[in-house]
Amino acid sequence: MAEPRTKDPQPAPRVRRVFINHIDCYASECIAKCLSEGVGGQTEDEELEITTHSAATAFHIVGTVSGTHGVALPCVVEAYLQPNRDELLAKLMACDVIIYNITQHAEQVDEALWAVSALHNEMGRFSRSKMFILVSTVMTWACSESLNSDFTDEHFLKRRAHPNFTPHIDLEKKVAHMGKTKRKLFSTYVVASGLQYGMGEHVFHYFFKTSWLGLEHEIPIFGDGTNIVPTIHVSDLASVILSVIKHQPEPYYLLAVDSSSNTLEQIVKEVASIFGPGKVQKRPFEEAYLTEDLSTVEIDSLLVNLRMQGVHLKELFSIDWLCETGLVNNMELVVEEYQKARGLLPLRLCVLGPPAVGKSTVSRQISEYYKVQHVTLKETISETISHLEDNVRNADVVEENSAAKELLNSLKDSMEQYGGLLDDQLLVKVVRNKLMSPPCRNQGFVLDGFPKTYEQAKELFYAEEREPEDGDTQMSSCRKKIMPEFVLCLDASDVFLQHRVMMLPERLVQEHDYEQEIFQRRLARYRGNNVEDETVVNYFDELDISPLYLEITSNEEPDHLLMMQNIFDTVGQPRNYGPNGQEVEGEERRKAEEKMRREAQEKAEEERQEAEEERHRAAQWEEWTRRLQEVRQQEEEVLEAESAPLRNYLMEHVMPTLTQGLIACCAARPQDPVDFLAEFLTRNNPINQ
Repeated sequence: MAEPRTKDPQPAPRVRRVFINHIDCYASECIAKCLSEGVGGQTEDEELEITTHSAATAFHIVGTVSGTHGVALPCVVEAYLQPNRDELLAKLMACDVIIYNITQHAEQVDEALWAVSALHNEMGRFSRSKMFILVSTVMTWACSESLNSDFTDEHFLKRRAHPNFTPHIDLEKKVAHMGKTKRKLFSTYVVASGLQYGMGEHVFHYFFKTSWLGLEHEIPIFGDGTNIVPTIHVSDLASVILSVIKHQPEPYYLLAVDSSSNTLEQIVKEVASIFGPGKVQKRPFEEAYLTEDLSTVEIDSLLVNLRMQGVHLKELFSIDWLCETGLVNNMELVVEEYQKARGLLPLRLCVLGPPAVGKSTVSRQISEYYKVQHVTLKETISETISHLEDNVRNADVVEENSAAKELLNSLKDSMEQYGGLLDDQLLVKVVRNKLMSPPCRNQGFVLDGFPKTYEQAKELFYAEEREPEDGDTQMSSCRKKIMPEFVLCLDASDVFLQHRVMMLPERLVQEHDYEQEIFQRRLARYRGNNVEDETVVNYFDELDISPLYLEITSNEEPDHLLMMQNIFDTVGQPRNYGPNGQEVEGEERRKAEEKMRREAQEKAEEERQEAEEERHRAAQWEEWTRRLQEVRQQEEEVLEAESAPLRNYLMEHVMPTLTQGLIACCAARPQDPVDFLAEFLTRNNPINQ
């Protein structure tokens, strides 16, 4: 019986080892991810034989990291932390493809020059062919003489670099020259990349961040903004690199730009319209150098004015473009990548509870911790009225002026009719407009004490009574953008709340309308609204948003801190930008000043205590000295009093005879004056006489 024929196993693809410098940086990391997911270096027949599983391992990515610590990237097989030149050369010799990206870090130009030179010198030791790809920048074209048509790859010999990018163009020429020696053994390519965008942003990050934070009413455009900025999505740049590796084209100089011709003004306006107020302001380009968030390289890049076409990309490759038409036409996709890459997701919370329970205090602390908008009814209404008044005064369009004026009159009439309050319909409209504002949509919000009823919640977050078809879709989108993710329900006993209000200063009582009758009425209204079946909490329960219930039982600071920590643990980490360099510096300066102030206070307290002790010691010494003098004086007086009789006796009975004896002794000058004086006193003793 014949043995069954077995199917020949499919040949595994040859694994190609690819080196990328600074693999943890913006463009390099994206190139590494793209290559790790792609297949390179096979013919068409070979590609047909490769399974999907084996294709995923066609490239082994290795490279250096830019920081002082190693990083873990899933697509990287090996990462080298600060290797010396000998170690690095050994790593390069083990690779099939060497990619040096010099678009971000100017100091990498010298290393790339050394790397291509060292590899060129070691060609005799190559066991197989190698490819060197230099990812350069269109800034090496920045000072080229203008043409009647667009710049293309074919004009690369006429390119003139920006003064700050002279080392880059010198490196480009060196790389191109070294690839001509033995092209089959050591091929070199220069890919001049447009300004890169996407996947979190780099060059354009300042405009994205400024618009997203909403701190500027007008986003700055440095210069007149009419300069055409050649760009490319960083993923498309990675696709170009992959195509070069796969096809090894004959031209060694390639322009990697998309087909757009967007000006800087168009780009910034589009970013501002998506994230921020939609308004821009042209400023002198010199002001860009005063902006801490922009480096000199980024400023030079933003001011470039080049109309370019990547002809070779269209003629030689069939690239699956992600953003072929440019940044402006693909802004929604780029914005989605930006938010995802940087973890900038809006955080929406609603804080509910009876009056005086501490909603505003909790909301304010949440707002400060997570850097989201704190939305209160009073401030929102005041802000809306102020904004409408400005629009009425400054509106250029008659229709806009009329609409703003009509809404303003409605708000004022309602507040006059309801004693400073708004009817539910206007109130919900004002709050919804606030929640749909760019800062709230971008960063998120803490809605403080609203909605108060089931109907308000339903109207605010759903608004069923709109147009049936298109309106439903629109409101569904609106609902999604403003629906809270977390609902916090604070509560306390009526006795506790009443006692808290009684202990408040009169100023706070007046500010929050906590007079006894008004407070009791507000508290009763809140309790009444929350005993029915249709409550605000029930509304969120119906939407599978489980509230976090927090019982307030103490005014003590430790208990409050414990509750806030519980909230932070439940909500999770902030989704906002961390403190920037200026804020970090300010915080460090504040801490240093606080430390100095504390040390100065401690030193002053020590000096005060020492001075006090010194004064106390001086006073005690003075008191001791005074008492000692008094004691001595008393002793002298007692001694004087006790010695008076004896002194009188001596003066009366002893001293006269003794004086005569001494005079006689002096006159006689005997050999033994003591014996002479004794005999004299014996002879002349007044008692014997």
